[in-house]
Amino acid sequence: MAKAKSLFVCSACGGESSKWNGRCTFCGEWNTLEEQEYVAPVKSRSSLSVPRPSAAVSSDKIMKLKDIDVNSDIRYSTGLGELNRVLGGGLVKGSIVLLGGEPGIGKSTLLLQICEFMGREYSILYVSGEESTRQIKIRASRLGVDSDNLYLLAMNDAEVICGTISASKPDIVIIDSIQTMVINGVNSSAGSISQVRECTNLFMRTAKSEEIPIFIVGHVNKDGAIAGPKVMEHIVDAVLYFEGERHLSYRILRAVKNRYGSTNEIGVFDMQDKGLVEVENPSLMLLSGRPKGVSGSCIACIMEGSRPIMADIQALVTKSGYAVPRRTATGYDFSRTAIILAVLEKRAGLFYGTLDVYINVVGGIRIDDPAADLAVAMSLYSGLMDIPIDGKLAAFGEIGLGGEVRNVSSITQRLKEAQHIGFERCIVPKLSMRGINPADYKLEIIPVASVRQAFAVIKGN
Repeated sequence: MAKAKSLFVCSACGGESSKWNGRCTFCGEWNTLEEQEYVAPVKSRSSLSVPRPSAAVSSDKIMKLKDIDVNSDIRYSTGLGELNRVLGGGLVKGSIVLLGGEPGIGKSTLLLQICEFMGREYSILYVSGEESTRQIKIRASRLGVDSDNLYLLAMNDAEVICGTISASKPDIVIIDSIQTMVINGVNSSAGSISQVRECTNLFMRTAKSEEIPIFIVGHVNKDGAIAGPKVMEHIVDAVLYFEGERHLSYRILRAVKNRYGSTNEIGVFDMQDKGLVEVENPSLMLLSGRPKGVSGSCIACIMEGSRPIMADIQALVTKSGYAVPRRTATGYDFSRTAIILAVLEKRAGLFYGTLDVYINVVGGIRIDDPAADLAVAMSLYSGLMDIPIDGKLAAFGEIGLGGEVRNVSSITQRLKEAQHIGFERCIVPKLSMRGINPADYKLEIIPVASVRQAFAVIKGN
């Protein structure tokens, strides 16, 4: 009996190879080639040959840039200010948005909630390949969603779904989820690389041709990346990630790709019994429950896009019970933590070599802003010396390898946020004083040029 033919498919990019390799020749990832049975491709209805358009028809579609009308109706408001912020001002017509996150994080809840507001003016088609229409109705009743313009469709055939979209022409479409969608002409199971790639391409062509915005829900794998080929994220217009700890009620919506807005914006939500509730002031949320008179805690003012956020950075320094001390960072870059520790030992004369060091950013937020370096260093110093930092003191600044405190951007916004929250003193880089007038603020601004000067402020409390 002849042995069935097989090929090896990369789980990261979908590249195909006739033999197994340790490294994919297309994307360079290691140990991602998986063996699959080869089946001769069958043409689907979507791939049937069509007459080639004539040159005259093609030239009619060419438009001058100045002749294209872009009016105020190009974006739809979702009814959630936090979601509008992350999308760059609202949902763009004809765009396709990929929303990813861990199971149970709130992806379907968020999309079903916006149907209540958007359904007042627009027709919405909610397509589910995971739930029946009755199950969606139960969840909608719990969330208080009862819109007359919300239509449900329980189906996973992508070609039929696109045909329904073209025929009914809803204003907005939601696909939940892309891993359950299939094209009959693609010889693989739902959720495979081929199915996810081809279904995403089909939905993209439908969204662009009909100018109908489409939300697509995507599951994530064990590494936290959206399951499926990486090319799927290149096809869509925006990629949003829902982040949050399972034992915490707060959720953070972050854009990692957005063709119509900034990728630095975040949205903060609170998961409650009735669904997701917007958190308009994340600073108050992150600072709630902060203990008083405890060492190892310092407040940093970070920037997430155009929004300043006050974050509580905690450091615990204890004697190690192991030959090699432990280093742990939650919410802050581990490599950056190691650099700051090295700077403090070399430039400030501190010693952490035999001590365990734990860094934690309260509230489950992840900090990428280098302006948090100074607050991390001050919390480490406070934890080592067991000297509490004044609760009305905030700090921000980037630390160089020479122990200097370097200038950061958006000084005015950071100081105004600290003043608004109620802080009385703020440690800033000395170079930042060139662009601000201390008399314009009701808090004491303390300029420092090095970490030693910042530590002197703690000693003087």
